[in-house]
Amino acid sequence: MSLELAREVLTTEAEAIVRLRDRLDHTFLQAVELISRCTGRVVCTGMGKSGIICRKLAATLASTGTPALFLHPAEAIHGDLGMVTSEDVVLALSNSGETEEIVRLVELLKRLEVPLIGVSSNPTSTLARYADVHLCLWVDREACPHNLAPTASTTAALALGDALAMAVSVRKGFSPQDFARLHPGGRLGKRLLTVGELMHKGEQIPRVSPETPMKDVIYEMSRKGLGITTVQDQEGRLLGVITDGDLRRLMERHPNPLNLCAGEAMHPGGVTIPPHHLATEALRLLETRRITSLIVTDGDGRVLGVLHLHDLWGVGLF
Repeated sequence: MSLELAREVLTTEAEAIVRLRDRLDHTFLQAVELISRCTGRVVCTGMGKSGIICRKLAATLASTGTPALFLHPAEAIHGDLGMVTSEDVVLALSNSGETEEIVRLVELLKRLEVPLIGVSSNPTSTLARYADVHLCLWVDREACPHNLAPTASTTAALALGDALAMAVSVRKGFSPQDFARLHPGGRLGKRLLTVGELMHKGEQIPRVSPETPMKDVIYEMSRKGLGITTVQDQEGRLLGVITDGDLRRLMERHPNPLNLCAGEAMHPGGVTIPPHHLATEALRLLETRRITSLIVTDGDGRVLGVLHLHDLWGVGLF
C-alpha cells in the first residue's frame, strides 16, 4: 500500500506540472516582462506552505540577478508593508486565491499602486481579479489522499516559480560570470572563477630579461616560489620560461651553467592562457600538459600573471 500510495502521489504531482506546462500562455510572458522591468525588488508573499514556496522563489530570484525578498502577509498588514515601495513588484501566491491575509494585503497594495502578480488555481478568485497579471496553476486536486494537504499545488507553484526565475534571468542576460559573483563561497561559484581572479600578478610575477645571469635567475625563482620564471622583453612580452626542471636538466648537461644567461637557458614560448578563461579550463590544461604553471598573457603576448596548480588547490577545485 505504501509504495502504491507513493507512486500515486508522484504521478499526481508530475501530472500537475505537465498540465501547467501545457497551459502556459501570454500571461507568463507578461509576468516575465513585469519582473524584468522592475527597478526595485520582487516581493514574494504567501501564507503557510505557499509562504515556504515564496521564500524559495525569492532566494532563486536573488541568486540569479533579480533582487527579491519574502514578506509574510500577516506581518505586512501589521507594519511590514512599509518594506514595499512603488518601485517593487509583488508576487502573491495562494492556491485558492481567497486566503484571508493575502486578500487583505492585495487590497492595500492596490491602493499603493504597486504592480501585482497573482498565482492561484482559480482564475476567478479575488487574487486573480486584483492582480495586474494572474498566473493560473490549474491544480484541481492535491496528491494528499484526503485532498487536503498542499502537495500538488505547492509542487506546481515551485516549478512555476523556477520557470519564472529562469526566464527572467535569461531576459536580463544573466551570465555564468554574474552567477560566480553572487556565489563566491559555493562550489558552483568556484567552478566559475576566472584565471585573472586567481593568478599571481604585479610584483608576484617572476620575471627576468634575456640578459639576466643565471645566478640572478635562480634567485628570482627562489624568491617568488612558483618553480618558474618568465623571460620577458622590454615591453613585457613573453619570450620564454625557465622552470625548476629546466634548471635540473641544465645542471646535468652543462659544465658551467652559471656562466649562461636567461636567454640561453630558457625554452621559448611557454604554455599560456588568457585571463578571462575559467579556472576549470586552466586545470584541464595543466593536467593535459602535465605541468604546474601557466603564463597568463594578453592578446599582444604581454605577461599579466602566473597561475600555479596550488592556486587551484587553494580554492577547492579538486
